[in-house]
Amino acid sequence: MTVADAGPALEIRRQIRKQDGNRRAVRIWLGFVLLALFCLVIVGGATRLTNSGLSITEWKPIHGVIPPLNAAEWEEEFKLYQRIPEFQQMNSDMTVEDFKGIFWWEWAHRLIARGIGVIFALPLLYFWITGRVERRLRWPLVGILALGGFQGAIGWWMVSSGLSVRTDVSQYRLATHLIMACLIFASCMWIMRGLAPHSDDAPPTPSAHIWAGVIAVFALFQIYLGALVAGLDAGFTYNTWPLMDGSIIPSDLLIQQPAWINFFENPKTVQFIHRVGAYTLFALTLINMLVALKAAPSTTHARRAVLLFLLVLVQAAIGVMTLLLEVPLHWGLLHQGGALVVFGFAIANWRAFYGEYPRATVIAERD
Repeated sequence: MTVADAGPALEIRRQIRKQDGNRRAVRIWLGFVLLALFCLVIVGGATRLTNSGLSITEWKPIHGVIPPLNAAEWEEEFKLYQRIPEFQQMNSDMTVEDFKGIFWWEWAHRLIARGIGVIFALPLLYFWITGRVERRLRWPLVGILALGGFQGAIGWWMVSSGLSVRTDVSQYRLATHLIMACLIFASCMWIMRGLAPHSDDAPPTPSAHIWAGVIAVFALFQIYLGALVAGLDAGFTYNTWPLMDGSIIPSDLLIQQPAWINFFENPKTVQFIHRVGAYTLFALTLINMLVALKAAPSTTHARRAVLLFLLVLVQAAIGVMTLLLEVPLHWGLLHQGGALVVFGFAIANWRAFYGEYPRATVIAERD
């Protein structure tokens, strides 16, 4: 290398080091966002399992941050709750002290959701202004922020379904709310994984990336089925395994008319389909692991395939225990958290097949 070439080469290395530092900072930020989203989903699950979701009957995005601060304000909040069917038909003997127990779950869920908006928007603005976010990622990140705002509206749309006629929220809207949270989670994971260093190991098979995508999408579908189970309280019935209602394939799965409605509104059918979904995901990850170990042993792809299968295996065991114990709170939350861990790892595994974002951007984006 000549002296004339040394200057540009040093500048390129400096730009690469700068980009590595920026990517590390963005990864750490997105890691905190993912942790907060995980906590949000867990608290949302607790809100559902404790029947707390309808305790706050108004949507106040700003003023709602402040909870009742004295006895009079608690009485006012409680009177609003007393107007809805859930109180009138199910909790008419509830006292103010009992009400506080369910109020705090829903308030915490909404507070964390607002907090995530802050910890996403402010660092994004800082990274954007200081040039730490690569141009290719700026609008996708803004899109995630917009999805977060839309998710807040979906949350209120869900709650409003239980304020006038029903004594709980619509399972359709509950599933929509959870799936949107998972999509936001997946988007953050996808971008964060793309900013991380990648292995140079070749994929086990030419179609490995397609198989990884199928697993990730099916994991999301299984979460959707789980949301329907939660929305119908279907996990509190047929608490045996491997048999369900005394059979491998129980009767009366299509008892409602039209037949398709059973897949969304028949608790027995919904729980059965969720079980079948678990078996299917187990089979998909098992096959994926065996193929990877045979085609490319001792590679990072094979190790990820093994870990993904083990995560699904543990999650399946947690699901069985949750069912047999009739969904105690801590087991229900462990099962929901496990589902998000499996889904998040499946997304990261899928993204790994597409490699790290190219470093050429350090030259193209140089000021």
